Amino acid sequence: NNAATRRNVAALQRDGIAMIGPNAGEMAEAGEAGIGRMAEPLEIGAAAERLLRPPQPRPLAGKRVLITAGPTHEPIDPVRYIANRSSGKQGFAIAAAAQAAGADVTLVSGPVELDHPPGVRVIPVESARDMLQQVEAALPVDIAIFAAAVADWRVAREGEQKLKKTAAGMPPLQLVENPDILATISHRKDGRPPLVIGFAAETEHLIENARTKLARKGCDWIVANDVSPASGVMGGDRNTVHLLTRRGDNIDVDSWPVMTKEEVANELIAHVARAVGQPS
Repeated sequence: NNAATRRNVAALQRDGIAMIGPNAGEMAEAGEAGIGRMAEPLEIGAAAERLLRPPQPRPLAGKRVLITAGPTHEPIDPVRYIANRSSGKQGFAIAAAAQAAGADVTLVSGPVELDHPPGVRVIPVESARDMLQQVEAALPVDIAIFAAAVADWRVAREGEQKLKKTAAGMPPLQLVENPDILATISHRKDGRPPLVIGFAAETEHLIENARTKLARKGCDWIVANDVSPASGVMGGDRNTVHLLTRRGDNIDVDSWPVMTKEEVANELIAHVARAVGQPS
């Protein structure tokens, strides 16, 4: 923020020098914080890649895209929660692909251990109810992709203190159904995104269950994938998906080969770009 530094930075920018950072945060010197922290290595790498590669098509320029990713954590008490094995990798890869295609991307993510995709607005949440609230707050959007593995159930009454075992064992947990985020947004009469895409994570009867889900949820497309333990999809880096799309009264099934989650994301965004009427 020093005046001389700011003049020098302005001169460099006028000369066409690209700037990465500085960020705000804690400095190397103890007790100091503010603007001046070096950009994170992944940010620097992403910025360098953008500068060095040839200009890429931006078929989703001007489009607003909302994506959900990761699991949700449904608290039982201050210590325990109900969750699943989702890593969030597929949803984060889709967010990065949409941003690279020129979209303005909002990513609503459950608890994950992943770096935020550069250029993507990330909203962290914990529970299904938190996720629904942030999804609705992010509307309106042009495209909504619901890749999160939202817990179907939560306990009816969260314990204020850690639940303790008694002579009779652990107290029974009464479960209630969580809000269905995909169905809620798909059936909105006001502000429904023109293209709503859901995910079907199944362990058996994959295509049959995905067809049923597509009809029940009211979305436009379903990306179905096998998440049985043998597949290694949950937490892994590769995925095998089937894209189910509505064609009037018919449902088309497009089965893709085994790909990395980044390749799946790029292919899905290419399909989205074609669907919204712009070249991919």
